[in-house]
Amino acid sequence: MEALEYYTYDDYKLWEGKWELIWGMPMAMSPSPMISHQAIAYEMAYQLRCAIEECERCLVLGEEDWKLSDDTVLRPDVVLICDEPNDAYITKAPEIIVEVISKSTAKRDERTKFEIYQKEKVSYYILVYPDDLKAKVYKLVNGVYDKQGDFSKESYDFTQTTCPASINFDKVFKRFRK
Repeated sequence: MEALEYYTYDDYKLWEGKWELIWGMPMAMSPSPMISHQAIAYEMAYQLRCAIEECERCLVLGEEDWKLSDDTVLRPDVVLICDEPNDAYITKAPEIIVEVISKSTAKRDERTKFEIYQKEKVSYYILVYPDDLKAKVYKLVNGVYDKQGDFSKESYDFTQTTCPASINFDKVFKRFRK
């Protein structure tokens, strides 16, 4: 029986296409997401960016590498990072991570990444479900994610961030309501 291959960040840097590396295992990202997936991710990023307009310590990024270790590199859909010392990739836990769920990555986002983000102390994890036009917001409380609720038309203020941030979910999903 042949052992599974183990990969590192040095291998990851050479790969073409969109990948993540989780505990030395390569994980292909889906082909180009649907338009609604990209539009919702963009709107989430836009809302966060507008909220931190005056903040000089934080940035909102989309699909940027977060190198957690030599064998784990993740690429969340949207992140809010603050006081990041590195320019090549994210090195510290983002304050907010948004993952827009697609059928091909749902288990990874809901289980594997959920556990990793919680362990790495990401203050807020948002799972967005484009087909249902809703988002689940989780807040880190005493090292464990506490579900803040399901949001579709409400706003949410993020209180555990370096700079005040908020998202109006009604605006995020507005274009996709029928």
